[in-house]
Amino acid sequence: MSNPTERQPAWRAMLADYLGMAVVIVALIVVFSLLARNFFQAATFRTIANEIPDRVIVAVGMTFVLIIAGIDLSVGSVLAVSGAVLGACMALWHWPLALAIPACLAVGLACGAANGLVSVGWRIPSFIVTLGMLEVARGAAYLVTGSRTQYIGSRIEVVADASVLGLSLPFVLALAIVAAGQFVLSRTVFGRHLIAIGTNEEAVRLSGIDPRPRKLAVFMLCGLLTALAAVVHTSRLASANPNAGVGFELEAIAAVVIGGTSLMGGRGSVVRSFLGVVIIAILSSGLNQLGAQEPTKRVITGAVIVAAVIADHYRHRLGSKSQH
Repeated sequence: MSNPTERQPAWRAMLADYLGMAVVIVALIVVFSLLARNFFQAATFRTIANEIPDRVIVAVGMTFVLIIAGIDLSVGSVLAVSGAVLGACMALWHWPLALAIPACLAVGLACGAANGLVSVGWRIPSFIVTLGMLEVARGAAYLVTGSRTQYIGSRIEVVADASVLGLSLPFVLALAIVAAGQFVLSRTVFGRHLIAIGTNEEAVRLSGIDPRPRKLAVFMLCGLLTALAAVVHTSRLASANPNAGVGFELEAIAAVVIGGTSLMGGRGSVVRSFLGVVIIAILSSGLNQLGAQEPTKRVITGAVIVAAVIADHYRHRLGSKSQH
């Protein structure tokens, strides 16, 4: 049985991580509240809460992929084709919501399985495989919708309009997925295996654990969560747009990296990825209210991402030195 005093530094480090991100969130809110007259209002935070669930869900899947030292550049296009199938099922074929959603989820799961099978089975870098899927899925989205937005209407809006304890159903769903993802990653054998694979896959293989089915499961999970995000995204817009999800892969990677997940694998936190999404959402909302142009927003957001990576690098260097 481990000595509690030996575990205390790890808990302190984890608490410091969360507090550090919380301080950043509070600082952003204070700055934008001072600069933009209408920022600090309930309507602003309600809008942010309604806009981030799909991004949070995608970020959870991306966290798992990055932890095993992979990457998934196809999530934006997979979201589009999954939403396109949802829209076609309901707007063109008049399927009920109870059948359309499983069809949508099956598409995302199939895309994730294809990414995993090719990447893991042929040992092709996931960067290349998912880049190919990005094009395939986007093209499929245009084919399914006929390159036109499919309006669904109130039959899908019921998902976005539903609420639980005063919070929107998509937001509650996103929080539940974050909690489940963090539990799996930190409290299960499967999660510990994923961290070990990202740290040293060859050592995992030599210890008698086959990393291939676990890596495949991660890509399938990412595809499934992306399809679930497509349901949320489509319900919020009440339509399926073949151009949906453009840039989602970069937003998800940015949020996960801001949350401290290593691009080299072996380290990450679902909760911190959630906080990373919140930071980007607050930054975007604040800049919009200040009237910042799109090029300016991109420059500032990119600078924040780079600064977060640099800060994380030095923080872990200092942490490793303190352990020696």
